[in-house]
Amino acid sequence: MSATLTMYSTPWCGYCRRLKGQLDREGIAFVEVDIEQDPVAEEFVKQTNGGNATVPTVLFPDGSTATNPSLRDVTGRLAAIG
Repeated sequence: MSATLTMYSTPWCGYCRRLKGQLDREGIAFVEVDIEQDPVAEEFVKQTNGGNATVPTVLFPDGSTATNPSLRDVTGRLAAIG
């Protein structure tokens, strides 16, 4: 199991930019994947979101996901994972 988050995003997504900035400020490590450049990642996001390429979609170290989560959602989920 990976110890970092994976954030699926696009360069033009304002919600993605906001969450990336918040994660950076909190010192939370993440890997960013641009779904416009990675068709496999885009398909994963679509499968996760009922056929929609909705970003940001975050993949947590335990394999769970969240779509457009708040910083509070992310930190709460990370705390619960341990």
